[in-house]
Amino acid sequence: MTNITLFMIACVLLIILPGPDTAIVTKNTIVYGKKAGFQTMIGSCCGLVIHTVAAVAGLSALIVQSAVAFTILKYVGAAYLCYLGVRTLMNMRAKKVTNEEQLVEAKGKSAFMQGFITNVTNPKVAVFFLTFLPQFLAPDANVFLAFLAMGSIYSGMTLVWFIFYVYLLNSIRNFMQRPATAAIIEAMTGIVLIGFGIKLAFEQR
Repeated sequence: MTNITLFMIACVLLIILPGPDTAIVTKNTIVYGKKAGFQTMIGSCCGLVIHTVAAVAGLSALIVQSAVAFTILKYVGAAYLCYLGVRTLMNMRAKKVTNEEQLVEAKGKSAFMQGFITNVTNPKVAVFFLTFLPQFLAPDANVFLAFLAMGSIYSGMTLVWFIFYVYLLNSIRNFMQRPATAAIIEAMTGIVLIGFGIKLAFEQR
C-alpha cells in the first residue's frame, strides 16, 4: 500500500457521506433504540467484509464485468431499499407499542439483516472497492494482501464511525421520539430509502 495517510483521509470522507446504510442505522436507532442501531451497524460492516473478501477473490471484478450479474444485484438491492422505505412510511400509521423492550425484541432481530442485505446487495460497493482501492496500491505490492488490508481498514473505520454515530443518535433519542419529530424523521427516512432504491435501479456500471 502507498500513502496510507491519504487513503485513511479519503476513507473518512467516504464513510461520513450519507448513504443507504446511514439511513437504515438512523431509522433503527431512533425508532427501536441503541441495541437495534448496533445490530444494524454490525450487519452493514459484515456486508463490507463480504465485499472485501469478494474483491480479494476477484468475484467483484466478475460482477462488475458481467452485465447480467450487475443488473440482477442492482435490482435486488433497489427493490429491498424501496421495500424498507415503504414499510417505514406504513409504520407511521401503525399502532405504537407501549413496551419499549418488546418493541426492540420484536424488531431488533431483523436489524442485523437490514444492514447486511442493504450493503451486500449494493453493487456500487463492489465497484467502489475495485476502483478506489487500486489507486493506493504500490507498484510492487502483493495485490491479495494489499486489498485485504485496505478493505479491513475501511471496514474498521466504518465500524468506529457508526459506534460514535449510534451513541450520538441515542443521546438525543428522547427529543427525536417526540410525536411530531418522530413523524418527520420516519417520513424523511422512508422517502430517502425509496430515493436511494430508485437511484440504485438506474445506476450504470
